[in-house]
Amino acid sequence: MNYQEILNKGNKILKDNNIKSSNLDCELILSKILNKTREEILTNLKDKINDIEKDQFNFYVNKRKRKNPMSYILGFKYFWKFKFYINKSVLIPRPESEQLIEQALKYIPVEKELNILDIGTGSGCLIVSLLKERPNCYATAIDLSKEVLKVAKINANMHHLENKIKFLNIDIDKFNSNKYDLIISNPPYINKVDLNRLDDDVRLFEPKLALYGGVSGFESIKKIIKNSYKLLKINGKLIMEIGEKQKNCSTKILLNNGFYINSICKDFSGKERCLISTKINK
Repeated sequence: MNYQEILNKGNKILKDNNIKSSNLDCELILSKILNKTREEILTNLKDKINDIEKDQFNFYVNKRKRKNPMSYILGFKYFWKFKFYINKSVLIPRPESEQLIEQALKYIPVEKELNILDIGTGSGCLIVSLLKERPNCYATAIDLSKEVLKVAKINANMHHLENKIKFLNIDIDKFNSNKYDLIISNPPYINKVDLNRLDDDVRLFEPKLALYGGVSGFESIKKIIKNSYKLLKINGKLIMEIGEKQKNCSTKILLNNGFYINSICKDFSGKERCLISTKINK
């Protein structure tokens, strides 16, 4: 069987199971198995695959057929300008979260040595991306899950930042260390109703711990804002991702906890997604 034939077979299986990106997904799966670029595969469609490669291809296509996200199948995801290792213990980085990096960079002069805290670091994509852009800064990244921190540490090592980021397995409520210039966070903010409405590839596979923000969706947001006031220096910034209908309530919580609202930025689809605030004296 050659590349074209195996791609056609996989494409039909995925199409029959309502996978919209069936063609691309099959090409990426074959690319993973053969350790070749998509371009190499598409320019050599008559090349043959062996039985072991065929079995591997079928294994991953069947995973994708069951709505397993491609990032978990491939084991990586690109975020900002960088490639990150991903597994099922971490939330898959989203393009809309790049807004946090874009906004944070506006408040970090290139030459400054700022102390940054990443709350709920996940894959580490936020803090690694920030420190790649601002190499004079240093950071602490915390998360509730030890498995998540293993992934974040792999990404820090991969990008040669293992000596710049301290990783801690701790809840923000129990964390009381240092005073930070900047806190960045993409907290779980999906409420109970919306959690059950998520697409299957998110609802069935991505970690609930990284998605579910309690019945109202504000459980983690409230905790982060309250604790950030204690952890930030005066005039320190809190940059946080929020859900599309959470602007009014989030800004109210911030104002009640000693923050000034700098701006609220929209994502690519026009949804208010990134909240930038400054700690001021109450």
